Amino acid sequence: MALDTGRGSEEYRVHSDWKDVTPSVTDAATLGDGLRVARDQSGRSLAELASITRVPARYLTALEQNDFSVLPNRVFSIGYVRAYASALGLDEQLAVERFKRESPDPSVPLQPPVGVAFEEVKRYSPRLIAVGVALIVAVVGWNVFQRVSLMRAPQPSDLAAVPESWTLGAVPGQEQVIRLAAPHPAPPDQTIPALYITPGLETELTGIDPTSPEALAAAAAAAAPVQKAFNPRGAIYGSPANASQVVLQAKKSAYLIVRMADGRVLFARQLAAGDAWRAPLGVSATVDVQDVTAFDVYLNGEHGGPLQAQLTPLAQLNSRAQTQARTNAAEVAARAAAVQAQAQQAQAQLQPAVAAVPVTPTPAVTGG
Repeated sequence: MALDTGRGSEEYRVHSDWKDVTPSVTDAATLGDGLRVARDQSGRSLAELASITRVPARYLTALEQNDFSVLPNRVFSIGYVRAYASALGLDEQLAVERFKRESPDPSVPLQPPVGVAFEEVKRYSPRLIAVGVALIVAVVGWNVFQRVSLMRAPQPSDLAAVPESWTLGAVPGQEQVIRLAAPHPAPPDQTIPALYITPGLETELTGIDPTSPEALAAAAAAAAPVQKAFNPRGAIYGSPANASQVVLQAKKSAYLIVRMADGRVLFARQLAAGDAWRAPLGVSATVDVQDVTAFDVYLNGEHGGPLQAQLTPLAQLNSRAQTQARTNAAEVAARAAAVQAQAQQAQAQLQPAVAAVPVTPTPAVTGG
């Protein structure tokens, strides 16, 4: 006894009276007709199929009646077609393809048939080639014309027409000796005239004759030496510049501690080389350093030497600065008074000389 391999069904299909229970969706006139015929042959109602496919019955009715305008958006519509075809035993892909053909998507632009664009190019290609060749010939011809129009026949040099110049006694064609005169002096660096100084004016104002080396040397020896000025070369701590007369500047890295009279620390820091601290005015404190040679003292902006001791009262430094300030002010006032006295003396000497000059009266001009 042989096993049934299922080939008997194929033999029934080739019989003339055989009719497939589930017809193909492509045999119907439309997609809706094919769906309706398949549903009728299945013997199920729209309500049963709506329950199986989870698709509302009105959408299934719209598919059978080819009323695609009732359906929702295209994605859901394709899903409904696929589910309905599967429930009826139809080919889902064929049903979806037929739905797309019968209800095309309006958002997708239509594409020309394959080969139309190529045919258009083949039809217009001779004209395009002719236009390109014409443009190339025009450009080449224009360049050739420009070159030909700018070409000139060779002409003799203008130097050949200049006659040779020579003087009496000179042999033409032979090299002559050229003699140079003395060089001229270099032009001045600037044309600004020198400042005019009235003779004797500086002597009258300062009491020093600028033309006498002995007087200049004596004045330089008698003048007070100019001390080194304070030059900030690092961070500056402490009081502002207008509220301080004493500055301590570190020549090398060292500690600086300033203690108040009650023991509180006013300032404590390790200063680097070039850092400085401005001392406040009217504060009772003591400057404490470990290395006295590491700090320079500046009084009123001028160098006052190094610190003298490891513990230095701040009032002592402020007192030195105030004394130096009063001395400098007195010297400046004395010099100003001396200059003013000399100026008044010179003016008094010039008044008699001016009064002795005779004045010639100017004759009056009368009209005739």
